[in-house]
Amino acid sequence: MEENQTQNKRWYDNDPILKEALELLRISSDDEKDQAKMFLIKMQEEVAAEVIERIHDIVTRFAGNGNRWYDNDPIMLKAIELLRVADPKTQRHAALKLLLALEEKSL
Repeated sequence: MEENQTQNKRWYDNDPILKEALELLRISSDDEKDQAKMFLIKMQEEVAAEVIERIHDIVTRFAGNGNRWYDNDPIMLKAIELLRVADPKTQRHAALKLLLALEEKSL
């Protein structure tokens, strides 16, 4: 049973900082989400071209059709997928910057 629960975790649940950043992003205002999208899209410079091609395929397949909170926004979907396929160091760096930016906005 415990093994089954581990398999059902979302890709970002393994890193508490990444998990917190995405949860905070999920509940952010539309304006904050727009700013976060642009920040995450800029990460594509750090991701290889073949990865970007895979992301395009995922966005095409799931945009507006998925159950995740970000599936209905193609730009947010692309941004989150870029974050998902980035190496753990880049994920953590982006999550920390995103958390700081979102927390500054909420104060």
